[in-house]
Amino acid sequence: PEPPWHSWLRIDMDNTCLTEEGYLEKYLGPRRSSVFLPVCLVYLLIFLIGVVGNVLTCTVIARNKVMWTPTNYYLFSLAVSDLLVLLLGMPLELYELWQNYPFLLGKGGCYFKTFLFEMVCLASILNVTALSIERYIAVVHPLRAKYVVTRTHAKRVILTVWGISVLCAVPNTSLHGIITLQIHSAGPAGNVNLEISDSAICTLVKPRWIYNLTIQLTTFVFFLLPMVTISVLYMLIGLQLKREKMRQSLEAKSGFGNDSFCNIRTQQQKARRRQVTKMLFVLVVVFGICWAPFHTDRLMWSFISDWTDSHHKIFEYVHIISGVFFYLSSAVNPILYNLMSTRFREMFKEVMCHRPHHISPRKRSLSVTRVTDTSKSCKTF
Repeated sequence: PEPPWHSWLRIDMDNTCLTEEGYLEKYLGPRRSSVFLPVCLVYLLIFLIGVVGNVLTCTVIARNKVMWTPTNYYLFSLAVSDLLVLLLGMPLELYELWQNYPFLLGKGGCYFKTFLFEMVCLASILNVTALSIERYIAVVHPLRAKYVVTRTHAKRVILTVWGISVLCAVPNTSLHGIITLQIHSAGPAGNVNLEISDSAICTLVKPRWIYNLTIQLTTFVFFLLPMVTISVLYMLIGLQLKREKMRQSLEAKSGFGNDSFCNIRTQQQKARRRQVTKMLFVLVVVFGICWAPFHTDRLMWSFISDWTDSHHKIFEYVHIISGVFFYLSSAVNPILYNLMSTRFREMFKEVMCHRPHHISPRKRSLSVTRVTDTSKSCKTF
């Protein structure tokens, strides 16, 4: 981890025989990461899968009106967030692994990099939280869902999510900037300070305690608290689905309404609702697993004040693992949609094979987030 330097770091060159490159390696470490090649290969694989998968997700949702549902709006927003990470964030990180210094994009580039990662981090968890709340209302409070779980409401929530993410990404961004090494040398002509231009790096430049407080607060408000909330919501959803399944079994045994069209349609709606809910539950679990190392990495750096060699070694591994899982979270969602959603799987095939999409009116009525709606002639139990 980088120490909380000021905008420059002065080092004394007197009575030493180190070259400029020697100073750079002593104070900033090697220019190229020792794990660049294996990490680069893993990142490139994630990049290809993630970009193709998320572009397909956005295309499928944008091209097919049957997919214009509140749930899919949140998935579209999540896919946009993932594409921002993969297309803008990953190249920056790969470049830094290739060449740790100098940072060539200047102060503006440093702010952009920090802001991008922070904003996407916040937008992702808020999107998943909003999606989970939408599922909870749709499953546990189906009557209220008719008025709350709507496309207009979803659009407003998504705009709010991105607005909050932009605002809350500013504090951490403002703590970062560019630092350079300055060599102090004393000679007959007096003291001389020389700046090493190749030493510019993007790192923390404000007091360490402010950064620590920001990271700890952000982790609690935008990871731990949402994950606890989401866990409780899905527990309540699971209990509701279990009650519905038991009630369905009792109705099947009693033979009540088994042959009615309305009952068959209702059962189809409930089956699709269970499928969507299971898919989103798995998405949330995978999301939590992928993002936990990222927050562990940040908390470790904010809590440890006296770094030892063993701390540095552990942190190096945590940092690599957190990076892989961070980007993996941006590539795994489309895979989950294919594995767990029949509709997404069909739509993906149609887009990839350039086939026009045709869907019957009856099938259209069973949209993944409209399963709580019923026709006037059918009663949902």
